[in-house]
Amino acid sequence: MFPRPQPHLRPNSYGFETVPLVRPAGFREYDARWLFGAEINLMGVQAVGLGLGTFIHEMGVRPEVVIGHDFRSYSASIKLALAAGLMAAGVRVHDIGLALTPMAYFAQFALDVPAVAMVTASHNENGWTGVKMGVERPLTFGPDEMTRLKAIVLEGRFALRGGGGYVFVDGFAERYVADLAKRPKLRRRLKVVAACGNGTAGAFAPRVLEAAGAEVVPLDCELDHGFPRHNPNPEDLAMLQAIREAVLASGADVGLGFDGDGDRCGIVDEEGEAIYADKVGVLLARDIAARVPHALFIADVKSTGLFASDPVLQAHGARTEYWKTGHSYIKERVRALGAVAGFEKSGHYFFNAPIGRGYDDALVSALAILDMLDRNPGRSLSDLRRDLPQTWGSPTMSPHCDDDKKYQVVERVLAELRTKRERREPFAGGNVRDIVTVNGVRVVLDDGTWGLVRASSNKPELTVVVESPVSEARMRGMFAALDDALRRNPEVGAYNQTL
Repeated sequence: MFPRPQPHLRPNSYGFETVPLVRPAGFREYDARWLFGAEINLMGVQAVGLGLGTFIHEMGVRPEVVIGHDFRSYSASIKLALAAGLMAAGVRVHDIGLALTPMAYFAQFALDVPAVAMVTASHNENGWTGVKMGVERPLTFGPDEMTRLKAIVLEGRFALRGGGGYVFVDGFAERYVADLAKRPKLRRRLKVVAACGNGTAGAFAPRVLEAAGAEVVPLDCELDHGFPRHNPNPEDLAMLQAIREAVLASGADVGLGFDGDGDRCGIVDEEGEAIYADKVGVLLARDIAARVPHALFIADVKSTGLFASDPVLQAHGARTEYWKTGHSYIKERVRALGAVAGFEKSGHYFFNAPIGRGYDDALVSALAILDMLDRNPGRSLSDLRRDLPQTWGSPTMSPHCDDDKKYQVVERVLAELRTKRERREPFAGGNVRDIVTVNGVRVVLDDGTWGLVRASSNKPELTVVVESPVSEARMRGMFAALDDALRRNPEVGAYNQTL
C-alpha cells in the first residue's frame, strides 16, 4: 500500500519524508499547480503519478505517457517522482527530457503515445511546480478529469499494478525543431527580437526562428532558473518593457516574447508598442479570413469585442464565438466546432491544420505572425495595428483572492449586476445591455463598453479586464465601477498591476 496523501505536513520533519503531501487546492480546473515544499513534496508528486496512472487505466486508454520537464532547479526531480508513480501504476513512460510544453504535445503525435504529463509551472514565480495532463491528443484535462484525478489521489485509491516501464527518448528536441523548420522560408528578411526571460524557450526559439529565415536578436535566451531579470511572462510589464527597449535599440521588425514553458507568445511592434494578444489574434484572424472564407474562430471571454465587430472580419463572413478562458477549454472548443483557430488574451493561440495540430505552441504562433508580415510586403506591424478600429483596453489585472473565496466573490458581483439590470439602474455610467456568464461575469453596456470579473483557474487571484470602443474615459469608468463592486468584498486584495 502507498500512504494516503495529507494536506498539511511540516517541512524538515520525519513526516515530510515519509508521507505524501498534496494540498487539495493544487488541483485546478485544467491543470495542477503547487508551491513545491509548502504544498506538495516528492512523495506527493509520486502520489499524483500513481493517481494519473490509475486514472489512465480506468479510462481504458493505452497505458503509455509522454513526460517532460521545464527549466527549473527542481523540475527534473519532480518529473522522476511523477514517473515513479506512473510506472508503479502500470504505465510505460516516454521521457523526452528538458522540453517546452508544446514539445510534449508534439511527442504524443510523433511517438504515437496517447497521454501526456508535462511538469511545468509555466510563467509562475520560482517555487511553483505543476503538471499539464491529457489522454486524448491534442486535448488536455478539463474540470471533469481534474475532479476525478483529485478524488483518486486525495482518497488514496491507487491501483498499484506494476509492469510499467521507462524509456528515455534521446534527441527529441532536434526532432521537434526539425518539424517546425519544415516550411517555406520567409521572403522578407525580418529582424526579430526573441525574448525568453531566461526560461525554457531560450533553448529552442532562436533556432526555430532562424530556420524560418528570420534575423534573430536574442534577449535573455540564456537558460537561468533564477530568472534574474523578470519572470518569463509575456503579459508582465517588466518583460514587455525589456522587449520594447531591445526592439527600438536593434531596429527590429517585431519583438516576440515567450513564456516559461513555450505555449504563449507576446508581441511588441517595431515602434515599441506592445499589442495585447487578443488584438494580435484579430490581426491573425483577418489574415486567415482573407484566405479561408466564412472562417470560424474561438476567443476567450477576456478578449476584445473586435472579434465580433471588426468590419474586415465581417466582410469575409468570419464568425467568432466567445468561450471559457483556459487553454483546455479553448482547445476543446476549437476541435469540437472545427474552428480554424482559437485565441486567448493571455497569448495562447490554437491553430488547426494546415497551420497547427490544434494545441497551443508559441513557436507556431510566432511563425504565423511572421507569415502574416511576409504576406504584407511594404507594411509594418504598426501599420496593421493601426488598421484595426480603435478601442481602449486594459491589461489582465489580477487582485489577490484566496482559492476558497474567489468563486463566491464572483457570484456576488454577478448578483449585483443582475439586480441593476432588472431595476434598469445604470452601471459605470451606462445601461447594462448583456451579462455573459460562460466564464465569470462579462457585463456589456449599450455603447459596447464591457468589463469582466472571473476567478483565476491556476492562482489565488481574480481576473479583471475592461475595454471600451468609445473612449479611454469610458474604459476607466468601467474599471472603477467593477473595482468598487469588488472592494465591497474584504477577501479581495491588492492588484498585481492596475490602470
